[in-house]
Amino acid sequence: MTILLSTLNARYTHASLGLRCLLANMGELQSVTQLQEFVLGARATDMVEKLLAHNPRIIGFGVYIWNVEETTKLVALLKRVAPEVVIVLGGPEVSYESNEQSIVQMADYLITGWGDVTFPDLCRQILNGPKPLMKTHLGVQPPLSELPMPYQLYTDEDIAHRTLYVEASRGCPFKCEFCLSALDKTAWPFDIDIFLAELEILHARGARLFKFVDRTFNLNIKTSLKIMDFFLAKLAANPDDPVFAHFEVVPDHLPDALKEGIMKFPPGTLQFEIGIQSFNPEVQALVSRKQNNEKAAENIRWLCEHSHAHMHVDLIAGLPGEDIASFARGFDKLVALQPHEIQFGILKRLRGTPIIRHTKEYGLVFDPHPPYTILATDRISFNEMQQLVRFARYWDLVANSGRFTNTLPLILNAAMTDSPFFNFMQLSNWLYETTDATNRIALERLAVLVAKWLVTIGMDEEQVATVLRSDYAGQANTKLKAQASKKAEHTAEKKAEHAALPQRQARHMAA
Repeated sequence: MTILLSTLNARYTHASLGLRCLLANMGELQSVTQLQEFVLGARATDMVEKLLAHNPRIIGFGVYIWNVEETTKLVALLKRVAPEVVIVLGGPEVSYESNEQSIVQMADYLITGWGDVTFPDLCRQILNGPKPLMKTHLGVQPPLSELPMPYQLYTDEDIAHRTLYVEASRGCPFKCEFCLSALDKTAWPFDIDIFLAELEILHARGARLFKFVDRTFNLNIKTSLKIMDFFLAKLAANPDDPVFAHFEVVPDHLPDALKEGIMKFPPGTLQFEIGIQSFNPEVQALVSRKQNNEKAAENIRWLCEHSHAHMHVDLIAGLPGEDIASFARGFDKLVALQPHEIQFGILKRLRGTPIIRHTKEYGLVFDPHPPYTILATDRISFNEMQQLVRFARYWDLVANSGRFTNTLPLILNAAMTDSPFFNFMQLSNWLYETTDATNRIALERLAVLVAKWLVTIGMDEEQVATVLRSDYAGQANTKLKAQASKKAEHTAEKKAEHAALPQRQARHMAA
């Protein structure tokens, strides 16, 4: 008798926290329950073979927006070759609007919402009887104090090679309509002392990279300070073997006590993900997002100027009521604050989110296939939305990669307009017209293309070449290598110095 817990992760380096939470709560069934994680892109037949090698009675799949299509194929194959295996689904992608989903129709059971208690109970009924008659089971939400923590289930291989996801709380008190957390009643904290004791054990086992999945890390400042003090103590005791922590923070809530703690973190040890999403007050009100924009901007500016935190700030294009001009103003405002990365996202209609209520009034048109990306609104045409999608991709390649640090200001201040957004849009449109591609553009070719565009709009060719040579990106250009050997050596030293950092942050620090 074997119960398998499985999912398809986006990358190998992602270790599923959700599966480990389920395994930790299996009780007497834990000894016959195993994890079997896969990575997107694996052959469905290979995955089926590996799953069936365990001779499972029950397989529980975690289904998310990024893996639902491949998981659907996987379940279809399982039902063909091993119809006797009971398939149980759970996860955010199948917790709402599930009746219309083919993967749900093929499965034996569905758990919506929390599965920590409901999944093991369902397994007991399937194995011991009486067999449940209802296909769909609403997940029971117990007090967090009743749930065993999952962190001991991270293996030594996980600790050595993968990002460890941890949560000091679940839920979110905010009601932003584009987010599934809008359906939460509030945020629920785990016992902070028990949680930190678990992190202590992970650190002792060699864990150094911790990514918090909390939606609102700085909601409770007292708790935030305890967590930060934990990491600061580890940094002080082991400066040559530093930890790295990633938090999602509320942008307009940064009291002095928290600032004092943040200032103590050395470079390469702290990353903040900050969701601005829109600077337009009317759009914010429309999607129920409460945010003090001036305070948020002030806090981002402070973090950039007075801390070593790596700043990753999010904007969403395609929100109801926002046109390109409004989005551009917000983008330009964020550029002026100079965070390390601006994550240019395109609105997605997550199943169950209240954003759908605006569909008719604001002409929202979404792709019917995952990830349900917005295709057009009454303010942004399909063609314009496609330009924004390409902008986002090129922005990631040029700006967020950290490889064009010195060249990027030339692009954003190209003197064609006084808007960094519209200047980069011109580069984006030109790149697409020239390459007919938004991916698989080699770094060397991208550097040459950027240089060609800058010269095309009137910049001095030697000045452009000099700036590109000063960039990390320039090192990939064989035509520039000979003239940039000293810079290459310096870059190599920096890369070695920050080899333990997440790759993207290391690039920014090396630039």
